[in-house]
Amino acid sequence: MRKALFTAILLTSSVLCRAGDVTVLSPGERMKVTVSDAGQRLFYTVSLDGQELLMPSALGLKTSIGDLTRGLSIVDSRTEPVESHYQMRGTKASSADYQANRLTIDCQSQEGTRFSIVFQVSDRDVAFRYLIPRQKYQEKEMRRLRILSETSSFNFPDGTTTFISPQIGPETGWEQTKPSYEEVYSADAPMDAVSQYGHGYILPALFHLSAGNPGGADQSQWALVSETGVGSNYCGSHLSDYQAGNGYTISYPDPGENNGFGSYFAAIPLPGETPWRTITLGQLNDIVETTVSYDLVEPRYEASQAYCPGRYTWSWLIWQDASINYDDQVQFIDLASAMGYEYCLVDGWWDTQIGRDRIAELSRYAQQKGVHLLLWYNSNGYWNDAPQGPRDCMATAIAREREMKWLQSIGVKGIKVDFFGGDKQETMRLYEDILSDANRYGLQVVFHGCTVPRGWEKMYPNYVASEAVLASENVFFTESAALRQPFDLTLHPFCRNATASMDWGGVIMNKYLSRDNKSRHTRKTTDIFELASGITMQTSVQCVAMQPNNLGELPQFEIDFLKSLPTTWDETRLIDGYPGRYVVLARRHGNQWFIAGLNALKEPLKLSLRLPMFQVGQSLQCYIDNKKGEPTLSTVKVDKRGLVSVTLQSNGGVVLCNQLDK
Repeated sequence: MRKALFTAILLTSSVLCRAGDVTVLSPGERMKVTVSDAGQRLFYTVSLDGQELLMPSALGLKTSIGDLTRGLSIVDSRTEPVESHYQMRGTKASSADYQANRLTIDCQSQEGTRFSIVFQVSDRDVAFRYLIPRQKYQEKEMRRLRILSETSSFNFPDGTTTFISPQIGPETGWEQTKPSYEEVYSADAPMDAVSQYGHGYILPALFHLSAGNPGGADQSQWALVSETGVGSNYCGSHLSDYQAGNGYTISYPDPGENNGFGSYFAAIPLPGETPWRTITLGQLNDIVETTVSYDLVEPRYEASQAYCPGRYTWSWLIWQDASINYDDQVQFIDLASAMGYEYCLVDGWWDTQIGRDRIAELSRYAQQKGVHLLLWYNSNGYWNDAPQGPRDCMATAIAREREMKWLQSIGVKGIKVDFFGGDKQETMRLYEDILSDANRYGLQVVFHGCTVPRGWEKMYPNYVASEAVLASENVFFTESAALRQPFDLTLHPFCRNATASMDWGGVIMNKYLSRDNKSRHTRKTTDIFELASGITMQTSVQCVAMQPNNLGELPQFEIDFLKSLPTTWDETRLIDGYPGRYVVLARRHGNQWFIAGLNALKEPLKLSLRLPMFQVGQSLQCYIDNKKGEPTLSTVKVDKRGLVSVTLQSNGGVVLCNQLDK
């Protein structure tokens, strides 16, 4: 009742502020945002619990109807509460309650161009975007606008360190398939380190704002910067290199992306708006548990059907191109059936190495085994030189209509579309068109060789996940990537996977990265690390990259665990961790809690985990490595303090859970 009364008072008494500094507090008054027009430029600062965590950071746009970065003044402002409850499909939580205060600031340039900036401030997230109304420019009413650049910046305190990944230039990498968000992340690097390729840094970007205790539970302040709500309406953005006194600035795509085709700026109708720039601030649990990517967006269309989450097998990760033949795919369908998995992914070249008639036959065989196929596609054409087929099926509406109708007719349930051209609005439109068309034919969609998703799980109901990360295929390709896997998978829950679903591409169970499981380099992680990664990595259609030989090699308790592995979650909590060193996550699926831990350190890590979701004295199943790195299954009890003590071996893991459903 008191909450409803408070909301009603705010709704009926929106505050009108005079020009100058304007301030908005979060509902719990933890977060404070102040916007100033001092010196006829716009800046904002952000404080959390009285500590300034964003120093004066610039706001503004350069547009086709004027320079909105200088000669600016605030002419009006108003605040109002925002509250929503919504359900989610295939994200870190099945529902969310969002409460924030919205500040709308009306601004004007010296030339008379009008625009507004909207801030929404919750107790852990700050988001802002620009609104531009229809208006006269040079005596003509403007109904459209080009936004050429932004000065929006993120200016963190001196001493901040970074966990960020460089943006790479266009038409680089294998067969000119980059940029594709597949570069290595820094770890506690200084802000003034120059980006590796001179193109700045990708989103999301994680920042450590003050020194903590990396050897134990970290209580210092962190920031995660990203954006959401980007579809066909805008280009994707990234961060510039750091500039002392200004921080990191929003940057638009390189003109050379998409093989030079399409504009590097954004074009919108008027009245129009930019996407949301988001900043999550607080301790690491705030970073991991944020839902800001979804709080600010709405569905673009309705689901044509109820889409099914699940697990899939995938031959290509270890058996590679030669496995894309009918007989090998039968083995992986049989493996999926034996494990009770919903899907089998058939990768590139199936159109020539299997053929369309036999793919239809293979799909019928899979359905008889209780499995459905997912099929790989090249996104198409002129923006890369990747030779894999099928090609010429996804780039135009006519081609998609023909292909997707056929896919539906043979019982295929999803597609994996690979090798996109960058972040231009032209490419963002292609992502949206593929998703919208696929929905008409009941197809779920995974993207690879692609940009990072920006609120897409809520915007597009048949969207599953994107790669947009240096993924599991690299563990196969090089031993150096295999050595880096523990670092990567203990970083992403705090960064890449904190903002969106991530198709890293497989819980890997082979000891060797080879078909015979005896040659090439070894996997550097333990079996329990791999089991736990199936929980710490979040996507609603999860790859379990078992091989047929694993059925006769793995302990039965590992097979039973992988058969029961959930892929959808009702709740996610961070228990402990430090990016790139170790992570312990709790995820709830129905009435079952799974506590999954990964250790990337070079030595064993002893932890006492506080687990309030379990009762004192409750018995838990404990999957953990022994001192030799061998997998074990035992039972542990929550002690009278509500703690469970475990030791994670180097490159090892742990899973604690209440009784698994059979």
